[in-house]
Amino acid sequence: MTRRPLCLVCLILMLCMWIADLAGIPLVSGVPLPDTVQAYIEKHPNAVICGEVQQYQTTEFSFSVCLKQVFLIVRSEKIPIENVKVFLKKEEDLPPGTFAVFSGRLEAVAAPRNPGEFDSRQYHSCQHIYYFMKKAVLKKKSSGYSGYRQKLLELKEQVLEILRDASGKDAPIFEAMLLGEKTDLDQEVKMRYQMAGMIHILAISGLHISILGMGLFSLMKKMRLGNGTAGFLSLMVMLQYGIFTGGSVSSMRAVCMFVLSVGAKILGRTYDILTALAVSAILLLLDSPAYLYSSSFLLSFGAVVGVAFVLPCLTKIMRIRSRVGKALAGSAAVQLSTLPIMLTSFGEVSVAGIFLNLAVLPTVGGVLLSGLCCSIVGFINREAAAVAVVPGRVLLWFYEKLGMLAGKLPFCTWIGGKPEVWQWVMYYGLMTLGIFWGLRIREKKKRTGRIFLCSIVMLAGILILSWHPQNKLRITCLDIGQGDGIVLELPEKGVFLMDCGSSNKKNTAAYQLLPYLKSRGISYIDGIFVSHTDIDHISGIQELLEYMAQGLTSVKAGTLMLPRWREKPEAYQLLENLAKKAEVQVLHIENGDVFSSGKVKFRILAPLKNTSGENVNEDGMVIEVEYGEFQGLFTGDIGMDTEKKLLPEFSDVDFLKTAHHGSRHSTCQEFLDRVKPELAVISCSDSNTYGHPSPETTLRMKKNGIKVEYTMKNGAIILYTDGIHIWTERFIKEQDGQKIANK
Repeated sequence: MTRRPLCLVCLILMLCMWIADLAGIPLVSGVPLPDTVQAYIEKHPNAVICGEVQQYQTTEFSFSVCLKQVFLIVRSEKIPIENVKVFLKKEEDLPPGTFAVFSGRLEAVAAPRNPGEFDSRQYHSCQHIYYFMKKAVLKKKSSGYSGYRQKLLELKEQVLEILRDASGKDAPIFEAMLLGEKTDLDQEVKMRYQMAGMIHILAISGLHISILGMGLFSLMKKMRLGNGTAGFLSLMVMLQYGIFTGGSVSSMRAVCMFVLSVGAKILGRTYDILTALAVSAILLLLDSPAYLYSSSFLLSFGAVVGVAFVLPCLTKIMRIRSRVGKALAGSAAVQLSTLPIMLTSFGEVSVAGIFLNLAVLPTVGGVLLSGLCCSIVGFINREAAAVAVVPGRVLLWFYEKLGMLAGKLPFCTWIGGKPEVWQWVMYYGLMTLGIFWGLRIREKKKRTGRIFLCSIVMLAGILILSWHPQNKLRITCLDIGQGDGIVLELPEKGVFLMDCGSSNKKNTAAYQLLPYLKSRGISYIDGIFVSHTDIDHISGIQELLEYMAQGLTSVKAGTLMLPRWREKPEAYQLLENLAKKAEVQVLHIENGDVFSSGKVKFRILAPLKNTSGENVNEDGMVIEVEYGEFQGLFTGDIGMDTEKKLLPEFSDVDFLKTAHHGSRHSTCQEFLDRVKPELAVISCSDSNTYGHPSPETTLRMKKNGIKVEYTMKNGAIILYTDGIHIWTERFIKEQDGQKIANK
């Protein structure tokens, strides 16, 4: 490290930022604006702001602009509030560089509401964006703007049009790879590439910059322009390319390292990749400290560390000579270096990707060059552009087939769960120890034993990362908007899902359920209970079964349990068909059925025998869960009529999943007098139009001395019990360790 002082400076800078964050300084996470400004915005959300248009974005559903150097206008005073993303009611002519004034509603960028969910707040804070303005109206704008930046955006639009005309259904992938434009990427494409470990090629990265930048530099050298001229021109082109593609952290890291690499050649100096990496990290962190927690930043830099440091060590320890061996070692080195980052960000790692990248990485340059040729030729002739893009489309077809094949493999991805900080430290400590021991091998006769020992040490590190002890019953009521989604994790490692759906959120399986399961290291669901077939209880289950059938997730399920009804509505039949395609067993259950998993017992109270299913709410499934002295009641969307019918079946419980999202037609007084819960959870959205939860219902529950938790207020609500005591945890407002019952 003493030979690379800038690397040491970078590590010290990162450590200082981390300590500052632990101390509560809003440098890395949180909003760095003064508390008085935040309080004013919260109290006066309807505001007027002004700033310079940085870029605009048009999608099928919205038109938005990113403003930089924004000021909040309060009477005659201007208060700086960093950058703001503005969503307008209608599309306006706002080229980059325009100074504009908007009025609308300022809202803080939302934090994740469930464990494992994508952190939009952290993502936008890297761009110094802490507030969105919703339903904005343009008040006035300047006549001047940046002609150069506008031309760049117009050029980008033209290239997008060429790619869409020439490459058909493959256009979104070319757009992502060449232009960093991901708005058209289908969710299934992203999931398939993620499963196959090829998701990195869908982003502007160091690989792209290396191929395009070094290719351009070499081309200019062959044109006998000399190191200075070729280097300067290629540097200017690649800098503009970084801006042109949106300036992602991976592209800016790559451009920075490319600048240092070419600069070293021009000056006749030696290029050190780790020093260049440290300089790039320092520059990015000083510009935006929030990058410290950015998965893109950590993965980009971690991958380079794997190639620059871990790979040479592995090849030396194992004495790898062949090209295939080195390529495989390189893929493994990147995976080993970024494993904790991948698990923290996604909860899973593609095992198949280690091998599939042997075919992908050497050929991805062909896709890039084919797309680039298509973009250039398209300005002259669109038919010729369609021909130029054919090689790239063939390779993408090959990648798609690889991804489909990988999705069918039983161990395509490893779902290891989100590790804690101490697990990071243990893993990297053991990894460093293993490499150190391996490099000290001198005698050939001891080599095999030492390599085996090093492998055991590194394997121990991987096992530590995936260690998630579970000695309590854990019930998580996910916040999925207007709907229900409950995950039960049993002490004996069994997992059950009770409903999952939303009427006001799309892709709940992709954005809420699967991220939660992966963050917990869950790859198998023993059983899925469906209380009834309303969309706000099954949309996520439908989506999950579709993903399983298409090989888009490594999460599998054993049994789908549906209420036994004489009549089966269309949604019911759809679930049965999807379960069959996903190779999931289907059971029809009713009153009197009992299931046990270890020490946990599921007792089915409803539907009653010979139920028609005409009224899906009233005829829905009701389940009582027993573990030790703990009893929990899950009531779906039943109303007061069914509650009264089932009174003889009910007993005193500790936990209640409140029926029908707290509707005034459920949770009657007779029911509460019978079940006497100590804790109840109401799952609903704060923007629903049904009036949930009803003030009458919540008041009735509070008068009965019931502690009520709301997903709309605090995000996911998590309950733990050892069979005697009960603890709750709110995901938004942390109150860990709060004991609410002591029987």
